[in-house]
Amino acid sequence: MSRETDEVREAIAGELRLMDPDVRTSRSRAGKLLDPDFVEVGASGRRWRYEDMLAALPEMDGAAEDGPRFEPSDMTGVLLAPGLVHLTYETVIGGSRARRSSLWRRRSGSATWQMYYHQATPIPPEAT
Repeated sequence: MSRETDEVREAIAGELRLMDPDVRTSRSRAGKLLDPDFVEVGASGRRWRYEDMLAALPEMDGAAEDGPRFEPSDMTGVLLAPGLVHLTYETVIGGSRARRSSLWRRRSGSATWQMYYHQATPIPPEAT
């Protein structure tokens, strides 16, 4: 169940921006949305850190303007604590489905929400 607070809405907006090819291909735009302490466990099982992700993002799925795009669905969020939002949702890209979970945080004194942690879990084609 989504508790639509301003914080949750801002985190969702950031999550959607990170799926935009213009953001994925821009180190400066993506870098503003990722926390310097960012960690991801990708659908492949690979562990990504901030610098690794910024370097690879322009070549990853969803980055090509004329390529496949992320199709998110059922995105919900909860404000876990002041400055910490948890989002969950599913995506389809190029026929591959994944369940996703992200933590967004806003550091004390900052107006900017940044993705702190992200995990993607593949959904096998036979799963309902």
